[in-house]
Amino acid sequence: MNVEEIIKTDKKIPLERRTIIHLSLVCNKIDDEVSSALKPFDISIQQFNVLRILRGQKGKPANLSTINERMVTKSSNTTRLVDKLLIKKYVNRDVCPENRRKVEISITEKGLDFLNQIDGILFETEEQILSDFSETELSELNRLLDKF
Repeated sequence: MNVEEIIKTDKKIPLERRTIIHLSLVCNKIDDEVSSALKPFDISIQQFNVLRILRGQKGKPANLSTINERMVTKSSNTTRLVDKLLIKKYVNRDVCPENRRKVEISITEKGLDFLNQIDGILFETEEQILSDFSETELSELNRLLDKF
């Protein structure tokens, strides 16, 4: 990916600025690829992320703040994401019996089945996105990204 070609400039971009632009372009490319893979299933990246968080709860419900804390892309509209998943019957929302002000969200069997259906497709998409990298390069990239 050549930053200068993509943003159509002949000017030398300072290294720090070029790095930030490059990271942004890579994030956008990854989001586009994953969104395209999910599009036939009528689910957004954020909705998919909520479902994976709930599956990771291993049957235990989560509240909205727990979901929001664990989201890859932080958002203030977690309630709206859960509402859309409720309509699709992928999650349940219940009032906590011990604390009626607390709302608990859990994944349904339909939600688990749906995730199992698309896991392979996402795995293939991730592999394709990273296909030009060796395992050593991916390890080094992760080591460098951990500095953030």
